[in-house]
Amino acid sequence: MDEVVLQRNPLFRLQFEKAQDCHVLLFPEGMVKLSDSAAEILQQFEEPSSVDAVITRLETKFPGVELAQDVREFVEVARDKKWLELH
Repeated sequence: MDEVVLQRNPLFRLQFEKAQDCHVLLFPEGMVKLSDSAAEILQQFEEPSSVDAVITRLETKFPGVELAQDVREFVEVARDKKWLELH
């Protein structure tokens, strides 16, 4: 999975919603409220990227925190939900 290049599906729009006080993922059928960590990961896929590259960027941004497993698990869920797609 790590060599695969993914990008956020353009059918889903990521934005900060003041009324919800969190990031949300908007799509034609509704809205998903995201945790801070989920939003941080999805933001890394605004441009095509591999999972390994995202992990490296996030571990640089948050030094001393092992994020690889959490990122990989989130990416699996996001792909199942079609939030991320192959580029």
